[in-house]
Amino acid sequence: MKKARQTARDRSKELGAVTAKLATAQSQLDGLAAEVERLVEAYNGELVRLRQAERVYAQSSARLAAADAEAERVRQEVALLATESYGGMAPMAPIIGMITDRGDREGALHRAGMLAQLWGERAAVLSRMDDAQQVAAILRTEAANAYDAQQAASERAGAAKSAAEAAVARQQEQTKELRARTVVLRHQVDKARSHAKLLAQQRAAALPRLVSGGSATGDVAANWALTQLGKPYVWAAAGPDTYDCSGLTMRAWERAGIQLDHWTGTQWTAGPHVPLDQLKRGDLLFFGYVKDDPSTIHHVGIYVGDGQMVHAPQTGDVVRVASIWRGDLVGATRPQ
Repeated sequence: MKKARQTARDRSKELGAVTAKLATAQSQLDGLAAEVERLVEAYNGELVRLRQAERVYAQSSARLAAADAEAERVRQEVALLATESYGGMAPMAPIIGMITDRGDREGALHRAGMLAQLWGERAAVLSRMDDAQQVAAILRTEAANAYDAQQAASERAGAAKSAAEAAVARQQEQTKELRARTVVLRHQVDKARSHAKLLAQQRAAALPRLVSGGSATGDVAANWALTQLGKPYVWAAAGPDTYDCSGLTMRAWERAGIQLDHWTGTQWTAGPHVPLDQLKRGDLLFFGYVKDDPSTIHHVGIYVGDGQMVHAPQTGDVVRVASIWRGDLVGATRPQ
């Protein structure tokens, strides 16, 4: 009996030690994951800015091409005038007529009017050429600036991608042993818990649909997100087989007919901010380093009810259901 009690105490002590180690390991994993998510979302943001810069450059290039075409057309008119002036007598006919027809006052006045009109037309052509050249020069500067902006955005996106890749590689290396100890068991528990919660959520979602004959956009987004449980997290991925956090929420709300960027930065501003005591299914939940500073956001999930969310957590994990009540919860948005 004494030996049995001692064994029980030893097992209890061992369990306490393992639990403490697991808590420490999980804290390390959470820290690594948060840093990786921050860098991944920074990369997603740079991709959004790069697409914007590419659109601006394409528009500037199109305007420049049109201006160059107009300048070339006017240059051809000027070249034709030059040819007429130096290659033949036709333009000089009014002047010659004025010299030879001294007795024909009416004819001389007519020819003088023709000469004034001719020079007026030439002056107008030259003025149009000057205007066209100035417009083309302005647009050429604009296009060059847009190109520089596009190149800078491309370089920033490349640097952000490299930083994210390096962070993911560090995370994978540093957490290998920790995952070996914890991830298998955690996935087994989460899989069972997620399956149970999925059934509960589906039952809860079915009742209002039967009563109302339909579901709100938030329900559409939340219900679709629940169908993605178990799919692996891959940074910068947006489905259909793998996701990162903002890729999952983007696709969920896409199913509800609302387009979001693949970036927590703009998803945070995609609709009104919602008090946490007024959450509805489908609302986006944001997590950051500083509770009152949205600029530190590094993660997003989608609310499915009962204090739970669906999210794509981190490298080595899968889309799953989890509690929304984390220390880094900074707020919620209802996309519109």
